[in-house]
Amino acid sequence: MGRRTVTGLVAASGHQFSDWSADYRLFARERFDAGGLFGVARREVLKQLPEGAPLVAAMDDSILRKRGLKTAGVSWRRDPLGPPFHTNFVLGQRFLQLSAALPLGEGPARMIPIDLRHAPTAKRPRKNAPAAAWQSYRSQAKEANISKVGAGCLADLRQSLDQDPGGRERPLLAVVDGRFTNATVLKNLPGRTQLTGRIRKDTRLYLPPDKTSPTGPGRRPAYGERLPTPEEVGKDKKIPWQTVEVFAAGKKHDFKIKTMAPLKWRSAGQDHNLRLIVIAPLGYRPRQGSKLLYRKPAYLIATDPDIPMDKLIQAYVWRWEIEVNFRDEKTLLGVGQAQVRSPGSVEKVPQLITAAYAFLLLAAAKTFGAAGAADILPPPKWRQDHKPQRASTQSLISHLRGELWGKAMGLDNFSGFRYKRQADTKCEKSLPELTSAVLYAAA
Repeated sequence: MGRRTVTGLVAASGHQFSDWSADYRLFARERFDAGGLFGVARREVLKQLPEGAPLVAAMDDSILRKRGLKTAGVSWRRDPLGPPFHTNFVLGQRFLQLSAALPLGEGPARMIPIDLRHAPTAKRPRKNAPAAAWQSYRSQAKEANISKVGAGCLADLRQSLDQDPGGRERPLLAVVDGRFTNATVLKNLPGRTQLTGRIRKDTRLYLPPDKTSPTGPGRRPAYGERLPTPEEVGKDKKIPWQTVEVFAAGKKHDFKIKTMAPLKWRSAGQDHNLRLIVIAPLGYRPRQGSKLLYRKPAYLIATDPDIPMDKLIQAYVWRWEIEVNFRDEKTLLGVGQAQVRSPGSVEKVPQLITAAYAFLLLAAAKTFGAAGAADILPPPKWRQDHKPQRASTQSLISHLRGELWGKAMGLDNFSGFRYKRQADTKCEKSLPELTSAVLYAAA
């Protein structure tokens, strides 16, 4: 309860009257293997996937806000929550996360974190620093580029999959936003790995070169004629709209799309034959009875033109779940709240919390079914009519707390925890009940 710090963890486990230095050395001296922890979560996801289904992995970066520049990895960064008309800056650490999609029946999925890496930027030297310092800074800045770090994460994930039982035969489908749809990532994709990402509306696309046409002296062209931009494809009335059924926002939706394949993009290189997908904006109402509004269209490219459209778009819709991971990790689990400064602790503490979060989601899916919706305590009266499609992270944490606290108080059976009182016209005095107050404090 309260802020999620290392001292809070020590006190919650009853070790506040013992030597606490070992708990800090666990993180500062990197005495546990984060890759081994995330490997357990990755292999459990693979076990629950259908045979032959690809592993869908979403990749994105996030900022953990800090207040001091003396903490390792902290620097001034652009605030992603700032208004579009003004750029704001915040102090924070940058982390890159990979989450694997665990399908929950037909349509929805839950993202399970399978990797988290600290991705700090290079520290800029002072203006009058020697030339060797500036040369070292430039080389470090290239290595710390977030796209290069992301390409390395995908390569490591593909290598880990090849070592897992049955993972070598399973394809890997990475879904990313526009930040990682660039030449650095696309030109360094490992084997048996496909990528679906968002691109700009004015991207220059080309036809593949015509190898049958005669050419003059010199080498053959790598690209054919230039195609319309994605925005022009969406506005072209000659290209018909297609309808694809995809699960999103709790139910099935009919997505209107336009697609073109195969085509080339210089940023992707000559080796990739791409597919362009233009998704028409969905209509929505901010409130009941309000005017129907529309968002902007989405423009996607896929490095495998042969993947069915419904599976391709469904995988990209699942990508939003990694944003849910970031929200739960920061607000509910307190990733980034630990007051540690050393380089090892700065990375290892968030990794341990994120791995525990992955185990919590997997345990719920394995114990209670795909949706993981179960309550150890009967819901309050104002929540009895609400039946969510899947359990939230807060409800899973409450369930775990209820089990642990109940066993600590000797309450192993919760079947008779609450009884229904008889209706009475007289006002009844509410008596304090320690067990009810403690167990429902976590709900």
